[in-house]
Amino acid sequence: MTADPVLPVGAMLGEGPVWTGDALWFVDIKGRLVHRFDPVTGDARQWSAPDQVGWVLPSTAGDMIAGVKTGLHRFDPATGAFTPFHDPEPSLTGNRLNDAATDRHGRLWFGSMDDAETEATGRLYRHDGSCEDSGLAPVVITNGPAIAADARTLYHTDTLGKTIWRVPVNDDGSLGAPERHIVIDGEGYPDGSVTDAEGCLWVALFGGWGVRRYDPAGTLMVTVRFPVANVTKMAFGGEGLRTAYATTARKGLDAAALAAQPHAGDLFAFDPGVAGLSVTPARV
Repeated sequence: MTADPVLPVGAMLGEGPVWTGDALWFVDIKGRLVHRFDPVTGDARQWSAPDQVGWVLPSTAGDMIAGVKTGLHRFDPATGAFTPFHDPEPSLTGNRLNDAATDRHGRLWFGSMDDAETEATGRLYRHDGSCEDSGLAPVVITNGPAIAADARTLYHTDTLGKTIWRVPVNDDGSLGAPERHIVIDGEGYPDGSVTDAEGCLWVALFGGWGVRRYDPAGTLMVTVRFPVANVTKMAFGGEGLRTAYATTARKGLDAAALAAQPHAGDLFAFDPGVAGLSVTPARV
């Protein structure tokens, strides 16, 4: 499989793609932008965020929840307003929120990271009425998280450790003991991930020129090559959730690399050969 560019945005750090039923939403973290793309009409819009924004996800209130450097915000696309409502790490001013997902119960799982990418201050949190530390060991950059369809397994990524952990989820949302599930050998670092309708895990590779699909046992099944090095996260969208969309980044590329990768930072799409899972709005 190969991926093709579908929207030229030139994001410095594209991230967080999510399909809401009629359009794809994603962000440019370093550009402080929220994007919306309708692949049927070609309509593309963007909103400015008040700080670095790691993701936006739909909420049961009809607006969106945004992970901004300064904490969780409500984002209203109708007005463009961002309203802060919870900062999980008020004393860690060097951290920012990085990636997130909801499970089928509407619980919001999100992680933080050291913005300088040096200190192990990144943690994973759960918000389902109140915000709780997941209890997993802190790392420099948290990524994923991805949740199985039955919401009983969570995949948590330690990007710089090049490791994806498989973690059981209890009925009350607490986590069991993590198990090392996938270790990325060779080129690239595991970035965002998402599960499909067959229970497999798709992992984007920053610096790895593509995405990989792993079966539930952690065995590599498919590699999709991209013409750009930094692939950050994938989402399923379109009719039947059978189109894969992926964000990419220009971050870390020098002038020669950018000249060789003219589509770095753009939005890509490909046929994954499998359907994805619908996104449950966050019950925050």
